[in-house]
Amino acid sequence: MEPVTLTTDRLLLRGVGPQDTDVVYSAAQDPEIQRWTTIPSPYLLEHAQSFTEQLVPEGWQNGSMFTFGVFLPEGELAGMLAITMRSLGVGEVGFWATKQYRGNGYITEATVAVSRWAFTRLSIDRVEWRAEVGNKGSRAVAEHAGFTIEGTLRSAINNKGVRRDCWVGSLLPSDLGLPSTAPYLPTQP
Repeated sequence: MEPVTLTTDRLLLRGVGPQDTDVVYSAAQDPEIQRWTTIPSPYLLEHAQSFTEQLVPEGWQNGSMFTFGVFLPEGELAGMLAITMRSLGVGEVGFWATKQYRGNGYITEATVAVSRWAFTRLSIDRVEWRAEVGNKGSRAVAEHAGFTIEGTLRSAINNKGVRRDCWVGSLLPSDLGLPSTAPYLPTQP
């Protein structure tokens, strides 16, 4: 699949490429991004080059990961967001926000837009969100985007060689008023 571009009221969501290497490298120097995500730490220029020149394009080409740069209309990078395919009909969203644009709702807005796109264009019936326990910013984004927090998974994330507990949540097409591609039979109390 070729990368797509999405727009919201305040954002331009597009694939990143070699032209974005320097801005991705600069943003990823933030200790908070390195602490709470699984990107390498220290984050070197060659990591950014591999990400923008290889990982992102290959993910789009083989349908394994759909990565969007979250840009303001003026062209400034506000964050990154990706949906990684985990199983048939299930994708996992991951994101980070640049330090200067945290707390503005940009990543929440991008999460809803990309999830809506995934539900309608990729035949996904569940978007999962996971974050290390304690990552309150990520949890706030998920909750504001409409995810149902389902619980805590023990030892479910490996971050830089350390097993950590994580929160897990989900967003279903019906949460956004969309139909599912397959019938859903929820558990009856």
